[in-house]
Amino acid sequence: MADTTVDIEKIHPQLRQVIGRIPSVPIHNRVMLSVLKVAMRLAPYPKIVDGVIITEHRLHNAGVRVYRPEGTTSGAALLWIHGGGMIIGSAAMNDRECSVFAKELNIVVVSVEYRLAPKHTFPCATDDCFEAWQWLQSNADTLEIDPERIVVSGQSAGGGLAASLVQQVYDAGGIQPAGQALFCPMLDDRTAARIELDAIKHRIWNNTNNRGGWSWYLGHAVGEPELPNYAAPARRKDLSGLAEAWIGVGGVDLFCEEDTLYAERLREAGVNCELEIVEGAPHAFETFAPKAPITIDFMAANGRFLRRVLKL
Repeated sequence: MADTTVDIEKIHPQLRQVIGRIPSVPIHNRVMLSVLKVAMRLAPYPKIVDGVIITEHRLHNAGVRVYRPEGTTSGAALLWIHGGGMIIGSAAMNDRECSVFAKELNIVVVSVEYRLAPKHTFPCATDDCFEAWQWLQSNADTLEIDPERIVVSGQSAGGGLAASLVQQVYDAGGIQPAGQALFCPMLDDRTAARIELDAIKHRIWNNTNNRGGWSWYLGHAVGEPELPNYAAPARRKDLSGLAEAWIGVGGVDLFCEEDTLYAERLREAGVNCELEIVEGAPHAFETFAPKAPITIDFMAANGRFLRRVLKL
């Protein structure tokens, strides 16, 4: 079959150089997945911004990595969930992003260290994220934060887990998140079941890798008629009552269609939802090109949402 990777000319000019250097890695292959996990463990942590202190705490199954700006904070917090297709990644991989959130917004950021597939299948990751939410609530006084001023956020698989966590917290009752901020969230296993998408070979994260990630996470084939609650947040039938949302995604991201549909369904259910689509941007472009003007604008839109819902 001819290589039909998303043509570089379809990528926004501000992103072409950096995106063109990123190879396609077949992490749906177990051998390649193992190699990548080792490489990520050996890679140095990203540099954090000055004036932010990091501490780590071990929970029952999960762990949390806490980023706190020096001095008195605003009293608000962000619960962050890293990406990696449910199969790779760690809280530390977002040290730069989380420390920037903490410093620029003067908030406490808590990043979840959740268990990964294929060793740990659903519901391990969702259980770990819920455990982190409970820890954040029970330690609000110690962290000097208002438990009602917390946004749940994440990128890619972490964005999907954030959406699932918001649903789980809603069903559990009690204090609810002030909002949910989802970066290119991985929401629907049925996308992975669409074999015709394989030929497009989306950059950064393609549908073959997507199928591998979902299959390992669920512990079975994708696209089954029914799934347990919170396994794939887009499968939830009733989205009413959930925390208001911000969803940001690139226009040439594999997840653009499912993210757009989720935003539309949230609105139809009466949930305020801002949808930010960046034309010509591939998956997780904000991580790979943080200094590009379109990334700066994209993050500014996210910042406006966070400041509003956190009352900053």
